[in-house]
Amino acid sequence: MNTLHTAQPDPRPVYARATAQAAALIKTVRSEQLTGPTPCAEFDVRTLLSHVVGGTRRIAVVGEGGDGLAVRPFADEVTDDAWTAAYDEIVVRVLAAWADDARLAAPVRVPWGEVPGRAALSGYVMELVAHTWDLSEALGRPLELDPELAEFALAAAHRALPEAERGAEFPFDSARPAPEGAGAYERLAAWLGRTPLSRA
Repeated sequence: MNTLHTAQPDPRPVYARATAQAAALIKTVRSEQLTGPTPCAEFDVRTLLSHVVGGTRRIAVVGEGGDGLAVRPFADEVTDDAWTAAYDEIVVRVLAAWADDARLAAPVRVPWGEVPGRAALSGYVMELVAHTWDLSEALGRPLELDPELAEFALAAAHRALPEAERGAEFPFDSARPAPEGAGAYERLAAWLGRTPLSRA
């Protein structure tokens, strides 16, 4: 992912939009849906929410100049009635952490190596938008998702993961073919090795 470099656009406005979209979707989660499956085979809805909150904590710490790798990317302590509050709280923190323009050029450590802050935040746009799609699929697509966010995330995904075939060291499976005429989210999901949950 170190090919995400400073020539890329400022990811902060896109990240802010992505967090707003994720927050709106999290607000729709009902308690009976928490144990349901998601396109991430190893995550149910509850674990996916935990990962979204935990991953946001990690990039907040990175933006604050701390060691994001020391932050567990799961929020195991959040109770089932507090996902909305937990996510809203960490979003305020992460947006404040990245408000300074200098953070975009500063080198930071993330799971894929040391990269400029701009590259790190672009990578987390990709992750957040992908997990928002995962959650949307798991919940039966209760809200219409913003296609511009998926286009940004897909471009980041192609830079970060230029090869379709991926080994076990990658956090995403090998790419799958997208259906003909697929929208941006379906193309993003396919490039990240995901398939929609069956609606049968």
